[in-house]
Amino acid sequence: MRKYFGTDGIRGRANGIITPELALKVGQAAGLVFQRGDHRHRVVIGKDTRLSGYMIETALVAGFTSVGMDVLLLGPVPTPAVAMLTRSMRADIGVMISASHNPFEDNGIKLFGPDGFKLNDDVEREIEALIDAELHKRLAGSSDLGRAKRIESVHARYVEFAKRTLPRSVTLDGLRVVVDCANGAAYRVAPETLWELGADVISIGVEPDGFNINRDVGSTAPTALVDMVRERRADIGIALDGDADRVLIVDEKGHVVDGDQLMAAIARSWQEDERLTQPGVVATIMSNLGLERFLGGIGLHLARTAVGDRYVLEHMREHGYNLGGEQSGHIIMSDYTTTGDGLVAALQLLSVVQRSGKPVSEVCHCFDPLPQILKNVRYRSGEPLRQESVVTVIEQARGRLGQSGRLVIRPSGTEPVIRVMAEGDDRTLVAEVVDEVVEAVAKAAA
Repeated sequence: MRKYFGTDGIRGRANGIITPELALKVGQAAGLVFQRGDHRHRVVIGKDTRLSGYMIETALVAGFTSVGMDVLLLGPVPTPAVAMLTRSMRADIGVMISASHNPFEDNGIKLFGPDGFKLNDDVEREIEALIDAELHKRLAGSSDLGRAKRIESVHARYVEFAKRTLPRSVTLDGLRVVVDCANGAAYRVAPETLWELGADVISIGVEPDGFNINRDVGSTAPTALVDMVRERRADIGIALDGDADRVLIVDEKGHVVDGDQLMAAIARSWQEDERLTQPGVVATIMSNLGLERFLGGIGLHLARTAVGDRYVLEHMREHGYNLGGEQSGHIIMSDYTTTGDGLVAALQLLSVVQRSGKPVSEVCHCFDPLPQILKNVRYRSGEPLRQESVVTVIEQARGRLGQSGRLVIRPSGTEPVIRVMAEGDDRTLVAEVVDEVVEAVAKAAA
């Protein structure tokens, strides 16, 4: 167990867990870990639109400059933009201040190495050790302190990057697109990119005020997007989350399309174009069994990892895959990006739609998902999954599902919650199994 880092950086209540003191120490610790060589070291820092971003950004600047690193401030930009700019601006480290799809009260710190990839567990442990260490003797001298400045061209650079992921021959002319930016980090760049590519763009969730990020908008609250797609008779709806590293699609009929269907549609297209570097896709244990069966039917396999886009990416890099993602909409296409990029994933899907000449509802309905039920059990302390009564119920549940279903039980990496998910061909059986396990875990947690 790590003290600070979860499955996606450090995350928690702003000014509760994510305090200025912690941000300062993270800046110092990460700055020291990534000072390699004699060159002038630099860090890029982006953020989403949360009120607490100002506080955390300032504390991080103090931390990094105190150990001699120069800071380039990007302002509100998507997480994948930070990853991209870390590489293109030759920074030694990249930082994104965001709690992704969480409400505005939360915030977080995500770190990227100089290659634009999220840090591995070993580097995070090294940073954690320094956070708790006494560092005053390792601070920079008075003449070696870092400088900080804001970069003005960030949005234009990311828009051009996103556009270049499509062939020059592909335009979005004739498409009416509703884009929901969750009042988050992509509120400027996503509508601009789509418009410059030729789409008729209708934007919602583009009026951030520091408090309304992810509130009734974005990929975790698609009702507003569904209503707008139907009202404006749009061809497609695109919902991003607060930091725009995940995407959810709504077809022209107002039906929601999740990450599993997106991966299936893109995988099929890339297979036809011989663009897949391996005959398969990488996803997590939460992806629907229907995706696995669909891929198998077209000669591809599904490699599963632990939950978290970082684990998907690690498997992709280790085994040479160029397409992977999560059911939640983290789609990773390593030909273009080093992390999930909701806008780039949406553009790839739009390219498939334009080339096929078919509506989104046809392109994105690759398979009928198996009944899948997910329930959460909140707990205060302890390890309820280790209790004998819970272990017994779980073993019995797996036996009841047999080969026709799956049971996945895991603690959340970002909150004190145990997630219980089951899927199978028989919805009634799946519901019974989930309820039995949830009841056993709840009793143990109490």
